[in-house]
Amino acid sequence: MAEPQTQTQELPTPPPVASSSSGDTGAGEEGEVTPFLVSGKVDYDRLRQKFGAEPLTPEMLLRIERLTGRPVHHWLRRGLFYSHRSFNEILDAYEHRRPFYLYTGRGPSSEAMHLGHLVPFLMTKWLQDTFDVPLVIQMTDDEKFLWKDLTLEECHRLAIENSRDIIACGFNPNKTFIFADTDYIGSLYPNILKISRCVTENQIRGIFGFEGTDFIGKWAFPSTQAAPSFPTSFPHIFGRRVDIQCLIPCAIDQDPYFRMTRDVAPRLGFHKPALIHSKFFPALQGLNTKMSASSEVTAVYLTDTPKQIEDKIKRHAFSGGRDTKKLQEELGADVDVDVSYQYLTFFLEDDAELERIRQEYKGGRMMTSVLKNILINILKEIVARHQVWSCFVVVWWWLGCGR
Repeated sequence: MAEPQTQTQELPTPPPVASSSSGDTGAGEEGEVTPFLVSGKVDYDRLRQKFGAEPLTPEMLLRIERLTGRPVHHWLRRGLFYSHRSFNEILDAYEHRRPFYLYTGRGPSSEAMHLGHLVPFLMTKWLQDTFDVPLVIQMTDDEKFLWKDLTLEECHRLAIENSRDIIACGFNPNKTFIFADTDYIGSLYPNILKISRCVTENQIRGIFGFEGTDFIGKWAFPSTQAAPSFPTSFPHIFGRRVDIQCLIPCAIDQDPYFRMTRDVAPRLGFHKPALIHSKFFPALQGLNTKMSASSEVTAVYLTDTPKQIEDKIKRHAFSGGRDTKKLQEELGADVDVDVSYQYLTFFLEDDAELERIRQEYKGGRMMTSVLKNILINILKEIVARHQVWSCFVVVWWWLGCGR
């Protein structure tokens, strides 16, 4: 593909975000990161190296801009999506007009999604808009039935509820397929079986840490999450083609599923899926963990009212500011552990304004209350806009367009 002309000659230097080791709110030990648990202090560079992934480099970001003629997403500029597997192969495919598709998903365990859930979907939307490719979204209601104390019917209902929030992100309806596993399992099952015959009990135990007391459904589930990585799982979209690669934007804790998938793919005649990994969106209480849908006070939900958003940020967002105005003016704030500032790195797109806030806050010329008010106004706007679009989706759904 001929590269469109663009005025971008080099990437602007983005404002610094938290260092590769997440900020510590106390005496921290090395964190534990699995697909099922994130705890402790996360050293992202060390985690990337442990998983065997590659860093997303400035050269790769420049290549995206050259190929697409569009500036890269600010999450890429700021290193919030920071590592990858085989992403250069996706850029090669785009450059040479070879098809690829996007794959992401959601495990529906709560009525409402929170801001952290939006991160992979908003990045996926940007990728779909930028590269103009198909997207499949897997709702793993079966997974939540196996891991949570919920009935299967409740998990399926939550999948439908969460789907409306996902649709409200604004994906191209003509190029997006969203499905619940319990509804679509028949089409996935041939690839699930092929994957399952390539993976041993010892491999699953080593990757996921399952034990003999775990339900057998847990042992089998990784094949279900792997199956959408292969195009023949979607014959109504790709027919019988096996030569179409997929790109998976996800938080880095999901990487073990796809390390397994990449090991299996060549043996089944498929491309290895490519991935780009994000850092975690932190809980309000600090950077050591990601937001949880199981605890209301750790998260800002997409259903929260303006008053609830304001109360949560003011009362629960961990501050890197000092205890008194005098100390704040003398010492400045620690932006690396300040949750409100870290949220701004996600949701304030203007690099220059983010850098101004960082300098003012770190230099003691801005108080925590001012910083939190800036964030509150931004989050109120984001959540209100999403709620409007969700209302449109509900109307669209009940008119029958989404069934």
